[in-house]
Amino acid sequence: MSLDTFVAPFHYDFMQRAFVAALCVGVLCSTMGTYVILRKLSFIGDGIAHASFAGIVIAYLRGIDYYVGAAAVAVLTAVGIGFVHRKGKISLDTTIGVLFTGAFALGVFLMSQQKNYAVDLQSFLFGDILSVQQGDLWLVLGLSAAIALAVVVLFRGLLYTSFDPVVAEASGMRSEAIEYALLVMLALTIIVSLQSVGIILVAALLVTPAAAAYQLTTRFAPMMALSAVLGAVSAVGGLYLSYYLRSSSGATIVLLATVMFFAAIGIKQVRAALARSRPQPVR
Repeated sequence: MSLDTFVAPFHYDFMQRAFVAALCVGVLCSTMGTYVILRKLSFIGDGIAHASFAGIVIAYLRGIDYYVGAAAVAVLTAVGIGFVHRKGKISLDTTIGVLFTGAFALGVFLMSQQKNYAVDLQSFLFGDILSVQQGDLWLVLGLSAAIALAVVVLFRGLLYTSFDPVVAEASGMRSEAIEYALLVMLALTIIVSLQSVGIILVAALLVTPAAAAYQLTTRFAPMMALSAVLGAVSAVGGLYLSYYLRSSSGATIVLLATVMFFAAIGIKQVRAALARSRPQPVR
């Protein structure tokens, strides 16, 4: 492969924007995914992403930007999940299942009431990162920076409440407020990712890189850093491969992340086998 062939994707403005968006989304999703894995919230990405469909339909009916509507419903759903879980004493997975199916059904209901519903939803379902415009890119960068700042500010509280929320609350931390903040950040992370990988695949990008990192380390800071690296590699690498394979960019990104997840499992097994083969010290 010649150098010109190797750098061919970078010759186009739309690909340059797509690579920047992919890098932001990959790092952001995988970083937030660390909290998702530790708190056993793997279902939440899929839930909030599907719930945002109602916001897309409402935005279409009101003539406003689709992502504004999606963000509004996603945040409301995330806050609703936290409220019902805490006040109703209902498990998180049950709460997520009830609210996301209800919101998704609302979107389908509103859509069915329109005789001339002409909007193309394929880009929202499967993603269309190649269509990212300059304004979209600034929005992705702005939201990514805001979420990253929130993670830095709340890092200590998020860390303690992820490992032991009871002790964290007993020590004076406002675990309820921190939980709501995390849910809102996850909702905004999902909205940032919609155009890149779509509603159907966003949960995988949120969970898979972090799950892969968890196979290789159990220490929080290294896990978050490794998750961010794996997320960036899967997002940028998947987009790069999709150019030559002429495949769906969102699907290729998720498939590459999945391959890295199974590779991480393999590395973990090899490490365990090597540890067992070492001679034990004589006592």
